[in-house]
Amino acid sequence: MLESIAVILVRTRFPENIGTTARAMANMGVSELILVNPERWEPDKAAILATSLGKPLLDSVRVVDTLAEAVAPFTMSIGTTARTGGWRTDPLLPQEAAGEARSISRQGGRVAFVFGPEDKGLDNSEIELCSHLVNIRTAVGNSSLNLAQAVLVLLYECHKADTELSFSAQDEGSRAWTRPANRPEARRVTLEEENMLLAALKEQLIAIDHLPADNADWFMKTMRRFLRKKGLRRNEFDMFMGICRQIKNKIGK
Repeated sequence: MLESIAVILVRTRFPENIGTTARAMANMGVSELILVNPERWEPDKAAILATSLGKPLLDSVRVVDTLAEAVAPFTMSIGTTARTGGWRTDPLLPQEAAGEARSISRQGGRVAFVFGPEDKGLDNSEIELCSHLVNIRTAVGNSSLNLAQAVLVLLYECHKADTELSFSAQDEGSRAWTRPANRPEARRVTLEEENMLLAALKEQLIAIDHLPADNADWFMKTMRRFLRKKGLRRNEFDMFMGICRQIKNKIGK
């Protein structure tokens, strides 16, 4: 499970926090670290606090320009938030987020935990790129956590869930972990594929006058949440894309 998890840090301000995050990841057995447009990326400063445990993670870190680029290959992205309300209602608890990650991993998918900058966290446009949100409950009036602490809390829950799963597998035997050969289940779609489908649906729903062109994005937010709740799979993606193509062809004729 832990091999299918990555940590994405967005617009991180201090390289030292990247270093302590790398150490926390190493403690919990997670090795993929992605940086999105860091304010200052100084590997030497990060390495001091990463220690020998986290240094290999820094050597393989990937730096990208946008969060959209970072999350595209993942099946699910779980954004962290200290604020709730509006579109940030009903965030997952850490143990629930770990359960989602475990489920995706067992289906052959990959999960990214997304953390915003230390001072402000993820903004609304970045939240929209996250499949789910998670909130770490703290004492009232003290919701701000150190970046590496937040990473450690969430990855600990994933590590615990993975350990419990391993014990369960030993107790129940390997048969509990195999699917019947004649009933393969399609993989979950990536976020890139999800965006492709939403763009195609939006275009065709506008074309048949089901959506107003000037307010389509609001409806598509609801559609995105519906698809994520369902847990769209690749064969279902192909089906919906085929419907969009047929609508386009009919309109063209």
